[in-house]
Amino acid sequence: MDGTLVDTEPYWIATEYALAEKYGGTWSQEHALNLVGSALLDSGDYIRVHMGIDRTPQQIVDELLDGVVARVEDDVPWRPGARELLTDLHEHGVPCALVTMSWQRFVDPILAQLPPGTFATVVTGDRVEFGKPHPEPYLTAAAELGLAPEDCVAIEDSNTGAKSAAAAGCTVLCVPHHVPILEGEGRVFAETLDGMDTATLAEITAP
Repeated sequence: MDGTLVDTEPYWIATEYALAEKYGGTWSQEHALNLVGSALLDSGDYIRVHMGIDRTPQQIVDELLDGVVARVEDDVPWRPGARELLTDLHEHGVPCALVTMSWQRFVDPILAQLPPGTFATVVTGDRVEFGKPHPEPYLTAAAELGLAPEDCVAIEDSNTGAKSAAAAGCTVLCVPHHVPILEGEGRVFAETLDGMDTATLAEITAP
């Protein structure tokens, strides 16, 4: 979701800097980008250590979510072509799953801006034991769609997410945004989702 469907990474980064200022910690753009695609509690632990603040990972995640939820409720920054592609897939009867390491309370205000039934299932970071880059999130999504992972295409914007999807057995359409994605087996690349529909998605990801 973050960086693929919506460009919320600036919201997360701004909230991280605000957290550092509030608790007298230090932060950098490099540290912020190291967290892209990661499970939230892993991010919370990373922030605790590298920001140097006296907060638990859970407390850090709760405050981060407070900040980004407030921002997203004010304005959802959609990525080019993402909603249009989702609409076309839905109209062609292609079942879609949202697989994100964000937690449900951050996902809800974004889903509220989409037509009901856009996603057949939603796998969030607070639903799985192991977050990306572990394959569990994508294995869970494929199972809930009633499909083999090999029959699924994952769209990802981070190397962490691409690792997760590829390890699950999905073909991965990589659309890098804030961070680079490494080449690898089962990965194909596109600069943008803008102008993409069901037919072009199938063509790009065909074996």
